[in-house]
Amino acid sequence: MRTPKCHGRVIATLVGCTALVLAVTGTAPAQAGQRAGAERQVLPAGDGWAAYGAGTTGGAAADRSHVYTVTTWEQFKAALADGGSAPKIIRVRGTIDADGPSCDSFAVPRYDFGAYLAKYAPESWGRTTTLDGEPADSPEGLRRASAANQDAYIKAEVPANTTVIGVGKDAGFNGASLQIKGVDNVIVRNLRFESPLDCFPQWDPTDTADGNWNSEYDSAVVYGSTHVWMDHDTFTDGDHPDSTLPYYFGRIYEQHDGELDIVKGADYVTASWNVFEDHDKTILVGNSDSAATAAVDRGHLKVTFHHNLFRNLVERAPRVRFGQVDSYNNHFVAGDGYSYSYGIGMESQLVAEHNAFTLPAGAKAGSILKKWKEAPVTAADNYVNGRRTDLIAVHNAEVPGETLQSGAGWTPALRTRVDPARAVPGLVGHRAGAGRVG
Repeated sequence: MRTPKCHGRVIATLVGCTALVLAVTGTAPAQAGQRAGAERQVLPAGDGWAAYGAGTTGGAAADRSHVYTVTTWEQFKAALADGGSAPKIIRVRGTIDADGPSCDSFAVPRYDFGAYLAKYAPESWGRTTTLDGEPADSPEGLRRASAANQDAYIKAEVPANTTVIGVGKDAGFNGASLQIKGVDNVIVRNLRFESPLDCFPQWDPTDTADGNWNSEYDSAVVYGSTHVWMDHDTFTDGDHPDSTLPYYFGRIYEQHDGELDIVKGADYVTASWNVFEDHDKTILVGNSDSAATAAVDRGHLKVTFHHNLFRNLVERAPRVRFGQVDSYNNHFVAGDGYSYSYGIGMESQLVAEHNAFTLPAGAKAGSILKKWKEAPVTAADNYVNGRRTDLIAVHNAEVPGETLQSGAGWTPALRTRVDPARAVPGLVGHRAGAGRVG
């Protein structure tokens, strides 16, 4: 681990140069490309569901003692914790490694991946019994303990009334998992997130007929929180796409989860001008069909996606359960392995309008929508490869046995400028993603 350099003001609760040091805005000038005052910008009125009610202001009201510039993971976590839920602004400079020195550093004594593979190989363990009941001293128990170490390290809890913003064009996190959990009023802008790699995926022999490796850690999770604005961020697998991952037991050793999940009764979220790229299972809005989840999610999960670029994704852009989701003026660029963009799930009320889709040869427009449960959808004025296309009609014509019903049952009112769908690829291509705030 790198030792932070001493600079700026030392928080009174932290001791010494080797402890965590936080620099207050003003001790270091903003880099070129970061307009002065961008960290105090608030969500514009009417800009998606996050503008509902009192709107989303993040840490705009922070006093000088609660504005920080951070360059390490330790400093970032300390800044999040300092001052509780008092308004705060955290300025991230450069790329912060949040994934620890190595996977071995998280492993508990006696954990051995070779022993894990030997114990749970399908030819000996079978494919009908889960690993959940394995004792603490088993290979699975040691895996669980090792995973808990990684979990504690790479997750960062974001408090209420906080703005986290990248400084300049190269700010972001490698391997971080931001937890926006049970709080109100958060802004996350101008940051590049390279997906966390789960060092200890769990083998589930009962997940499909062939079994699956299941991983944890989304780049960002909005869990039971309200009034959250994710803007001009980039989410990517970066240097570790799925194509680089090995196979064990005939299945990919999956070390990625999602890029952004909005779950557990979260509400009033706007995701604007972001790039989501090079990933498989990208975004969930609502994470289960269960009765217990329905009791929490029903009537919530109100989310807006606008002017985002979804590029080289496989699926879930997003997959929706329950809430009222408004998705407009986004550009979807499909690549190899493309499965679908919108997943229509349990009691979802998706409105998908004025979007542009760029599909490669061989990909069918009918695959843009995927029906998981019976739920109506509004899909108007969308363009596929430059041609206006009725997504519901083409889906029903091309996908046997998956008839979608038109009409989500509500009309979005919280929108700012709606651009012509044909103009969206150019607008989004030039303006979406990290490094473009200012």
